[in-house]
Amino acid sequence: MPATLLRMTGVSKAFAGIPAVADVTLDVRAGEVHALMGENGAGKSTLMKILSGVYSPDAGSIEIDGEPVTIGSPREARARGIAIIHQELNTVPHMTVAENLALGAEPGRGGLLDRRRMRADAADKLARIGARIPVDLPMGRLSVGMQQLVEIARAVADEARVLVLDEPTAALSQGEAERLFEIVEQMRAAGMGLVYISHRMEEVWRLADRVTVLRDGRWVATDERADITPEKVVTRMVGRSVENVYVNEERTPGDPVLSVEGLTGHVGGRRIGPVSFEVRAGEVVSLVGLIGAGRTEIVRMIFGADHATGGELRLDGQPVRIGSPGDAIAHGIGLVPESRKEQGLFLDMSVRDNTAVASLGELSRGGLLDLRRIRARVTAEVERLRVRTAGLGQEVRGLSGGNQQKVVLARWLLRSPRLLILDEPTRGVDVGAKQEIYRIINDMARQGVAVLIVSSDLPEALGISDRLLVVREGEIVHELAAADATEDIVMLHATGVASGPTSNEEVQR
Repeated sequence: MPATLLRMTGVSKAFAGIPAVADVTLDVRAGEVHALMGENGAGKSTLMKILSGVYSPDAGSIEIDGEPVTIGSPREARARGIAIIHQELNTVPHMTVAENLALGAEPGRGGLLDRRRMRADAADKLARIGARIPVDLPMGRLSVGMQQLVEIARAVADEARVLVLDEPTAALSQGEAERLFEIVEQMRAAGMGLVYISHRMEEVWRLADRVTVLRDGRWVATDERADITPEKVVTRMVGRSVENVYVNEERTPGDPVLSVEGLTGHVGGRRIGPVSFEVRAGEVVSLVGLIGAGRTEIVRMIFGADHATGGELRLDGQPVRIGSPGDAIAHGIGLVPESRKEQGLFLDMSVRDNTAVASLGELSRGGLLDLRRIRARVTAEVERLRVRTAGLGQEVRGLSGGNQQKVVLARWLLRSPRLLILDEPTRGVDVGAKQEIYRIINDMARQGVAVLIVSSDLPEALGISDRLLVVREGEIVHELAAADATEDIVMLHATGVASGPTSNEEVQR
C-alpha cells in the first residue's frame, strides 16, 4: 500500500459554540486523488482551513509522514509541503505572473530585486507543469484557468507533497478543465497526494481513487471509488435517497411576459445580437451554449446592467425602456447574477439586510424603515427557501455557497417578480441545495412567473426547462423543446456543426 502522507484524526472545530467539524478523520496517500465531498456547509472548507493553518483545531491531531505536527499558520503549512488552491484564487491581479510566483521568496542581488532571475525562475516553474504563460503579463489579464495554473506551478515548485484543489473547475472552460485533469494525472503519477473537492460527480468518477463524504460537519464514510456508486455518494451527502435531482412538473405556459425583438449591443468588445425570443408566464426557458457565447451579456442587457444599442423589449405586450437595473426592478424583473459574491451580495451585511435591500421602499412607513414588517417578511422567505442560518442577523459571508444563493433568490421572491432571470443558478452549489433551488424555480413557474435561465450545465438545463435557446457568437441560432433535446443536439448547434432542425436519428448517423 502507498505511504500515508497525511492523517487528520478526530479533528473538531466550533464557532460560537456551533460545531463546524466534529471528530473528522481523513488520510491522504502518496500517488492518489482523494475526493472530499459533502453539501455546502458540511465542513469541507473548515477542515481544509485547519490543514492549511488558517484555523487551529479545538481537538484532534495532524500527522505528516507519521509524525505529529502543529500547523499554526499558512506559512508553516507550506513549509511542511501542504498547498491549497482555493476556489477564489489568492493572486495579486496588478502584479505580473513572475512577481506572483516569486511572492515571499523574491530573488535578490546586492539588496535589489533581481528581475531577470525572477522571470527566468517563473518560466522554469511554469515549464515544469507544461504551462505556456507569458511571465510579464499582469495576473488580472489571465483567464481563471491560467491563473489556476500559475498557483499550481507555485505549489509544484515549492515541492508540495499534498495539494488541495477546491472546486477547481467551477469557472473553467471545457478546454481549461481538460488541461487541469492532465496536470492532476501528472502530479498523481509523480507521487503527490491530492485532495479534490468538487460537486461535479463526473469529475470525481474520472479522477478519484477514494472518496470521503462529510455531512453536517461529521465524517460519514471513506470508500475506494470502485466500491461505490454516484447514487450512494449522493445519498450519504444529503442523508436521504435522491432519485430525481431535477424538479420539473408538467406546465402549461400562458401569455408572453417578456418579448425581445432585435436586441443588439456591444459588451466588452463583443457584438451581441440581433436577438429575438419570448418567455411566457409559467415557463422556464434556458439560454445554453459555450462559455463566451454571449448568454450573460444578453440577460444583462435585458436587466439594464449593460447598454443595449438597439431593439425592443415588451413586458406583458407593452413596450418598455430599461436603461438601468432600477428600471428593470420597477418593471418587476429580478436578476440573480453569475457571481453571487461579486455582483449579488453585500458580504458584510446580514441575511435580513441582503434579503430586504431591493424592497426597502415597500417596507417603509412615513420615510422610516418598518423593522417589524421587514423581519416578518424576510423570516417568511428564509423559511420558505430553507436557508440554513444562525439567524437573520448573521453576516452573509458566513453562509455556505448554496445558502448565499438562496438569500439572493429570497431578495427577488420578496418582490414577487413577473420575470426572474437566473444566471448560473447552481454554480458551486452541492446536490442537495441544487434540488432545493430547482424546487424553488418550479414553484415560481407554477405561480405564473416567467423564468429565464443561463446554464452551462446541460443536464440541468434539459432537466428543468420547457425550452432551450442555443446561443452562439452573440446570437440565438436554434430553439429546442426540452422534451426533444439531448446534450449531443445542443452541442452540435452550440459549436456550429449543425444548423436547422436536428433529430436524434441524425445525430446517430
